[in-house]
Amino acid sequence: MKIKLKKKKLATGKYSLYIEYYKGKVRDANGKQSHKREFEYLKEYLYINPKNASEKKENEETLLRAEQILSIRRAEYAQGKYGIKDRSKDKLLFLTYYDKLKEERYESKGNYDNWDAAQNHLEDYCKKKKITFEDIDEEFVLGFKKFLNKNSRTKSNTPLSQNSKYAYYNKFKAALKQAFEDGYTRRNFATVVKGFAQGETSREHLTHDELKAMVKAECKHPILKSAFLFSCLTGLRWSDVNKLTWSEVRDEGPETQLVFKQKKTAGQEYQFISPEARKLMGKRKQEKDRVFQGLKYGAHFNAEILRWCMRAGITKHITFHSARHTHAVLLLENGADIYTVSKILGHKEIRTTQVYAKLVDKKKKEAAYLIPDIQIDYEI
Repeated sequence: MKIKLKKKKLATGKYSLYIEYYKGKVRDANGKQSHKREFEYLKEYLYINPKNASEKKENEETLLRAEQILSIRRAEYAQGKYGIKDRSKDKLLFLTYYDKLKEERYESKGNYDNWDAAQNHLEDYCKKKKITFEDIDEEFVLGFKKFLNKNSRTKSNTPLSQNSKYAYYNKFKAALKQAFEDGYTRRNFATVVKGFAQGETSREHLTHDELKAMVKAECKHPILKSAFLFSCLTGLRWSDVNKLTWSEVRDEGPETQLVFKQKKTAGQEYQFISPEARKLMGKRKQEKDRVFQGLKYGAHFNAEILRWCMRAGITKHITFHSARHTHAVLLLENGADIYTVSKILGHKEIRTTQVYAKLVDKKKKEAAYLIPDIQIDYEI
């Protein structure tokens, strides 16, 4: 089999790079001969006529990535065909291999985003050096953990949270484990350095009385108020509220059901909503129209949520995502079982939902001390 890197001219003024697997000539039942080829499109593109130094440099980097992938495919074929360990794997770039693993997770948005974010920090750590599998050792693995802990920063130039360090380092370890299984390393370096402990995630939420205060208080943007309260009553994430269209809303007599695909997990959801939640949606419009038209995500709307809270007499640091937490806690406080709440929130694992159960237990503990002392006179 011949494995070659090829390019296809696009109308956009770029070449699309792909790998051709040529498997020779074949004849059909009628004796007609044809060539058997398979193609793998790399989602890598070259400027046909680069106009400046930046585009030329981008072309060089893109071509290097494509050639590295080609080397991986040839190495994989050689290893499978001859049953030998291809030593050329030692020379392959680790970041190219990581990028390949990341792209395999493209259909799972939440997972892909974590792999992508971890890659940004990994590239900063490598300082654009050409780190090959031959360069990977215990010192390299430990160094990345230290880098995440002390040097990495968020887009707003703040240190990473404990859970971000936990998530990014786990993606790095997953790549190391897969590299070992694929024969790129002789040792599973994912096991040599202990990872970060997962931090306790904060779940700021509104109580029932606070939520009623928010209803009465003024919000500068009516669409934001409706969408936030809708999230409190349904538990939908901002991303799902924002993209919700009328085609996903089924009004069936007095009942309303949402049939939608979660943006984060891509899971298909079927969820009944309360009459109050339906009122917040307003009058039905065209099927393709968004339910909450004009809803925007950004610093301005986030700041308005805090000002709205202040008008309601609430000093908690509430974000739009707090509405989802509010929904979960209110359900549990009013008798819903944790399995049902987990399904409503679209959690894949029940342990994710158990964090809210802890908040409810805390409220029960606080309630034990609400009754004033009644001055019982007794002897111990």
